[in-house]
Amino acid sequence: MASLTVRSLDDRLVRLLQIRAAENGRSAEAEHREILRQALEGDHTVPNRSDLVKHLTALQNELGDRPFNSAADLQETRQERLRQLTGSREES
Repeated sequence: MASLTVRSLDDRLVRLLQIRAAENGRSAEAEHREILRQALEGDHTVPNRSDLVKHLTALQNELGDRPFNSAADLQETRQERLRQLTGSREES
């Protein structure tokens, strides 16, 4: 397998890669490979039914009895996750 070295990356871009990798449970190097794969080959993967059921069950368990308010809840969840990943305490 070949190796690829990318030089002179902006620090902000590297940080965004690290955050994206953490969100996806991968190392920055693995995330970089996945980004390249998707950009060059396209993402043709379709989640199977079992994976979708697991994901929806986890979401339902997380929400509990709390009603889901679509866009507002998604935005709040994303902001909280970003704060956790970056260690930021300020509101976006």
